[in-house]
Amino acid sequence: MPRLPVKKTYKLYVGGAFPRSESGRTYEAEGQNVARASRKDLRDAVVAARGAQPKWAGATAYNRGQVLYRIAEMMEARTAEFAELTGGTDEVERAIDRWVWYAGFADKLAQTLGSANAVAGPYFNFTVARADRRRRDRRPGRTATARACLTRCARARRR
Repeated sequence: MPRLPVKKTYKLYVGGAFPRSESGRTYEAEGQNVARASRKDLRDAVVAARGAQPKWAGATAYNRGQVLYRIAEMMEARTAEFAELTGGTDEVERAIDRWVWYAGFADKLAQTLGSANAVAGPYFNFTVARADRRRRDRRPGRTATARACLTRCARARRR
């Protein structure tokens, strides 16, 4: 009597664990059995993701970059496998390059978007006061940017 093969059923990944689908249903994808999630499984995944978000937000930018870079390393190790499942090697390599770019940019984002200016100070103030401004705006220490902001605020109050 011929023996039937026992297929592995791939489980869900929720909150760092591999639970079975609450419904127990599966479907076939690429010749493999895959768990079909129910609404409850989706709710559980959303709750787990919301619970993990504060820890991810609390991680340093350097650590987040390391996680992203590790994903790129794992993708690089399985390039051939991903190329078979997608549009080819070029697509996978572009995706890996994008992961590496974001990993490198993770700890530089604060400097890019931050308001701190390393060269700001009385010695490097290159703003030039306009001659058409009123005399009351000529107080010491007021830059052209500060005067423009004060002018906008005064206009907004008048409305």
